[in-house]
Amino acid sequence: MLLALLLTLAGAARIVSTYNELATTADEPAHIACGLQYLTKHVYYLETQHPPLTRVMVALLPFLSGTRTRGFKLFMPEGWYDILYEKHPQLTVWRMRLGNLPFFLLGCAAVFLWARRYFGAACGVISLAFFTMIPTVLAHAGLATTDMGLASCLAAAFLAMLVWVEEPTPLHGANFGFCLALALLSKFTTLGFFPAAVAIAFVFYLACERPGMRLLKQLARERLASFGIAAAVCFLVWWGAYLFTFGKVPFWNVSLPAWEYFDGIRVAMLHNTEGHPAYMLGKASRFGWWYFFPVGLAVKTPLAMLALLGVGSAVCWKRRGSLPYLLPFAFMLGVMLPAMAGNVNIGIRHVLPVFFGFAVVSAIGAVRLLEMGGTRAWANAAAGVLVLWLAATGAIHHPDYIPYFNELVSYPPDRVMCDSDYDWGQDTARLARRLRELGATQVNYGPLNSGDAAFLEAYSGLPHITPINPVKPAEGWTAICPTPDHAQQYGLEYRYPNIKPWYQYVPVKERVGTIDILYLPPGTLK
Repeated sequence: MLLALLLTLAGAARIVSTYNELATTADEPAHIACGLQYLTKHVYYLETQHPPLTRVMVALLPFLSGTRTRGFKLFMPEGWYDILYEKHPQLTVWRMRLGNLPFFLLGCAAVFLWARRYFGAACGVISLAFFTMIPTVLAHAGLATTDMGLASCLAAAFLAMLVWVEEPTPLHGANFGFCLALALLSKFTTLGFFPAAVAIAFVFYLACERPGMRLLKQLARERLASFGIAAAVCFLVWWGAYLFTFGKVPFWNVSLPAWEYFDGIRVAMLHNTEGHPAYMLGKASRFGWWYFFPVGLAVKTPLAMLALLGVGSAVCWKRRGSLPYLLPFAFMLGVMLPAMAGNVNIGIRHVLPVFFGFAVVSAIGAVRLLEMGGTRAWANAAAGVLVLWLAATGAIHHPDYIPYFNELVSYPPDRVMCDSDYDWGQDTARLARRLRELGATQVNYGPLNSGDAAFLEAYSGLPHITPINPVKPAEGWTAICPTPDHAQQYGLEYRYPNIKPWYQYVPVKERVGTIDILYLPPGTLK
């Protein structure tokens, strides 16, 4: 237990050390804006596409430090104001990100308890160690966003469900209901992921145990009372988080408890229907690709973990008659299958819970190699090399966990994926420092409106910003970010195949983080 605590603290320290290194990402202002509206005015309608739990946590420390909502009608201007409030924006961002850290701690507890319960203490410690070494986990645990909250709460809910099924006491029922409410309040994808994972786990149970209908009915009766407790706790926590509101859902002619939650479902479904500009493997699409998440996990999971995952999967397959060895796969498939059916492909952060299964199965593989080491010396060596390789992977890339890609990607990684997998705005502060060193007083940057530009100038310290026009060349310094370039061509959106943005004809002077800098001397265009 002490070793598990030390590993958790080490992972937390690595995360906190990234706070001041990385600028705010694209989504963070929106989350503090909505969280502050909840805490300040006790309402939640500024933007309902995400439930309030993670946003309230993000806004809590700034709120306790005196930051208050300004009351803008749009969430992005509100978020910009909140971060710039009291003229210490980086301190506010630090406080925002610290509010996300408890979800990382919850995730560490969930992966440790899951592996220890079903596979032993050694597997529990190893799975926790692996979890704290995954670059993508460290990346999104270090931001003031919703993804780490979803991942940890969903894993905790799944584990609590397993414990309740095995030991259907009132206490376990209440814990299951509470954890499920947290998952429902973290992100709407819980509504797809959790039922899918439970259904697949039930199919695996039927395949392993082959219970008759009589036994199934008996087991259901034995769990009915504690399930009622779980449902009651879940409902009260879920509704209470929305302050027990009751009202009409916009565009739905019906009044419901926590109407904001159902409005959020409507908005999230609309987002999925309309799609989102995305990029992968040299192609742009508004509706994504069914294979986006498998490819993303293949190139953004450390190769050492993929190797251990392969060994662990072989062990689980060999022991497939034992249900616990199949449950991590039920959880992972429950996340992956609904996600692959979606139209929004802007980052593997949307399937972040999968890494819980990766950590557990990889730990099973590591333990098996160590067991084989008693008779096969190569197994101990293989385990040692893979664990050291995994540990070194994260250490080498610190603090740049967002743009991490494994060794399978030998060419510029932005040609594989971008957005929150590579370029999410985290390098604007570095860009500002470099432009100051170069003496720049103006920069062509981003498809920004005046509010975006004013915020970045005040927050990141960028010089005066002129938005990029993709068909009108501009002299001076130009900063090209891969996400708006690859996914949208800064507004062209690949609608004009015979037209390329002008900056593609200008050589790159240097790269700052994930951002390319170009320079056209004054007079070039005359």
